[in-house]
This record gives sequence, structure tokens and C-alpha cells, in this order.
Amino acid sequence: MRLSSKIYWDLLATLAGVLYSLAFAPFDVPYLMLVSLVLLFVSWQNTTPLQALYRGYLFGLAAFGLGVSWVYVSIHNFGGVDSVSSGLLTTLFVAFWAIFPALAAYLSVKIRLINPRLNVISIVPMVWVLVEYLRGYCVLNGFPWLQVAYSQLETPFAGYIPVLGVYGVSFLVALTAVLLLSIAQVKKHRGAMIAMLLGLWLTGAGLKTINWTAAMGDPIRVSLIQGNVSQDQKWRPENLLTTLNFYKTMTEAHWDSKVIVWPETAIPAYLSEVNDWYLQPLSQAAKEHGSDLIVSLPLRGDVVHERYNAVMTLGKDIATYRKIHLLPFGEYLPWQPVSGFVLDSLGLALGNFTPGAIDQALLKAGGYAFITSICYEDVFGSATVKNLIDAAYLVNVTNDGWFGHSIEPQQHLQMARMRALETGRYLLRATNTGITAIVAPDGSVIKQAPPFEATVLTGEIIPMAGVTPYTRLGDPMVVVLLALGLCGVLVLERRR
Repeated sequence: MRLSSKIYWDLLATLAGVLYSLAFAPFDVPYLMLVSLVLLFVSWQNTTPLQALYRGYLFGLAAFGLGVSWVYVSIHNFGGVDSVSSGLLTTLFVAFWAIFPALAAYLSVKIRLINPRLNVISIVPMVWVLVEYLRGYCVLNGFPWLQVAYSQLETPFAGYIPVLGVYGVSFLVALTAVLLLSIAQVKKHRGAMIAMLLGLWLTGAGLKTINWTAAMGDPIRVSLIQGNVSQDQKWRPENLLTTLNFYKTMTEAHWDSKVIVWPETAIPAYLSEVNDWYLQPLSQAAKEHGSDLIVSLPLRGDVVHERYNAVMTLGKDIATYRKIHLLPFGEYLPWQPVSGFVLDSLGLALGNFTPGAIDQALLKAGGYAFITSICYEDVFGSATVKNLIDAAYLVNVTNDGWFGHSIEPQQHLQMARMRALETGRYLLRATNTGITAIVAPDGSVIKQAPPFEATVLTGEIIPMAGVTPYTRLGDPMVVVLLALGLCGVLVLERRR
């Protein structure tokens, strides 16, 4: 097969998509990300916009086909949908998100045709990240899964995360791939490009040694309860008392902890159904033992059909947080009435929740305020940094029981670790079936519970003060700077 063969480059783009997913958890081969992007970007050179679009789409199909294969597990194993329909829905899901790398490819080559003096790879890093932002925040409430930066928690690029966040680091990784490709292809300025490459890596390694935040109090003993309640059993009425007794018993055995956290919707009943006879006595007991509970359950609103996915603190401070960033097709249905008709015809019943208010007050436990996120919310950096200056640590409650033994729980934990590193705060992550973990401010996992076991993870965290540069900068500012940078390059080349 000749090197110039179109089929060869199509296959290369597809291979790049497979390598891309292997860079993330649970495979955890982060340097494959650079190999993947180099192969992808070189496949876009000397092509028409439509050829680049096609190869970007092949890349997306391979990357998402492997990386989000857990969608099938959720729909088939726990949604009760037949295998053919589950496969079709998963294929549609993958096919939709594959549009975005295809869009990045098309725009990169199209911009070059407008100004032929531009080398296509010189603008790819900026275009790539701008499209990542479009996918991660703007479309369908955002789907930031498999974004480049999440694969780099163990590399020197991790040093940039508290400074530039996910999109800044994604740009630097894409820029590194472009530099490697340029060094291999162009002799001119090769020394300068090698120096720039070394500078990027050494700076990142140096930034990893900086502590952006500092302790503000004594260590706090914490316990995270992992109930391991099977998703197909969780909401059955006959199991309610067994579930509630389990969490109550596990909690009473850990009154020596200042903070005790239950996973997402650990209480499979509305607040109004369990408050008087279950939660209020539990709250009083927590107060008497000097502990605070962080529990999760659904709430009914003041308006008919208004329901919230919520977290509630019990003990000294009794308050609630209502989930803001809802999961599309899981907690609300976009594209109505089409999506509702399709899912109803398949017999797939999904939640229909109401988003909480943006300006909710921070909850408190263990004597300190904390940032709350429920499940999917922990994949959005902007949701975590709001009001961070008033928070001493992070709490995430999750139910990854919908995804069984797939690769999703490991990917989700990897993304949650990014929030700790971005903010310089400890993260308490309580999940139903796993992976429950205590994460340090540098993003490392201090302690982790085994998945699919009913257990309690106990450890210590330190309340932290101060903010990282990323907290002040935020994702929107990084994206605006990259957009201005792209415009600047275009204008400069135009004048030349």
C-alpha cells in the first residue's frame, strides 16, 4: 500500500481514534495521546476540507466507540432495552459526538484554504480546543467526556492544570503534538521548536512542585459510605427499609468521624416521605455526637411535577443543595417531543428533574463550607470554582451503578480528580457501587474503596484556603484568549 493512498490515511485516522481512548482510564497510557494527535493531524495535511472532515469523523467514531462503550451497558443492562435497540442507540450516541473532531478537521483545512500561506497544523491546536469547548459546554448541556487534558494527570502537563484548567492543558498537549510533527517534517527552525518543546515540559514539571493553596485548620476525620445497592434493586419499595437500615447502621458505627458522606440518592425516597421518622432522629443523633452527615435524596418542589436531585446536610447545620447541571437523557429530555417519543417506544423510563438555582448557598459540614457536586456535575470545572474562596473542600456524590463493570467508573474518577487539582482542595467522593475515594489537592488518590463492595472508607482531609490561578481565570477566559490568538494568527498571516 502506497503512503499516498487515501485508504491508508483513513485507516491511520481510525487508528489514532483507538489510541486516543487508550490514553484515558482505565487503560492509562497518557503518552499515547501525543501519538494519537500526531497521526490525526498529519492525516489532515494536503487534503480538501471534505477529506479532512471524513478522517476526523473516522477518528471520532473510533475514539467514542471505544471510550464511551459504557452507554450500551447502561441502556441494555439497567435500562432493560433489548440488545438490538441498545446497540442502535449507542451507535447514534457515538455517531453524534464524532461530529466534533470532524468539525475541527474541516475548519482547520477550510481556514487554510482561505489563506493558503497558513500551514494547517499551525492553527489546529486552537481550533481543536475551541471545538472541544463547544462540545464540552454548549451542546446538549455539555459532554466533556474524553477531553485531552484528562489523560494527563500523571505527566508534566499536570503542572499547568491549576493554572490553565482543562482547556488550557488541552491546547498545550495539542501544541506539543504539532511541534513534534513539525520537528519531524521541517528542518527550518528545528532547534527553536525543540527548545520550545523542552520549555513546555520543564515548566510543567516545575509547576507541579508549587502548592497554590494552604491548610487553614486541623485535619478532619471523614467516612464515606459505599452502599453497593444494585441499580435494578435500588428503587423497589420492598427494599427501602433494608437500604435505610444499612446506611443508618454504618453511620452509627462511625460517629467518631466529623463528616460522614452518603452517595447519590442513597435514600430512594422523597424527603417528605422519610424526614419525620428517619432523617430528623438521625440529624439529632449526629448533632449529639459532634458529627455532620451529608446525604442525598430526591426532593419535591413547590410546583406540581417539580423534582430535584439533592444533597442535604444533617447535624449542626441542616440545609439542601439542588443539582444544577442535569444529565441530558438521564435527568431531562432535550429535543422534545422526538426524544420522549423514541424512548417511550423502547420502554426506557428516565428521570425528569428540575435544575436548581444558580446562586445557592454553600453547605457546611465539619465546621467548614464545601463545594457540592452531584454525579455528572463534577465533570465541569466552572461548576466547581464558583464561590471556591469560601469553601474548604469538595464533596461529590455519585451513582455509577448504571454502568456496571464497564470502563465508565474509572473514567469518571479520573475526571473528578481534575477538580481537586484545579482548585487545590481535598475531594470527598462517595459513590454507590464505586469508585469511592479521597483525593488530595494534587489530584492523587489518597484512599480508594474496592468497587462493588458494601464498605466504609475512612480517612482524614485538611481544610484548605486560597485559590489557584485557574480559579481566577476560569474556562471562559482561557477559551476567549485562544479565540483571540486564532484571530491574531489569521490577521498576521493575512498582512504578510
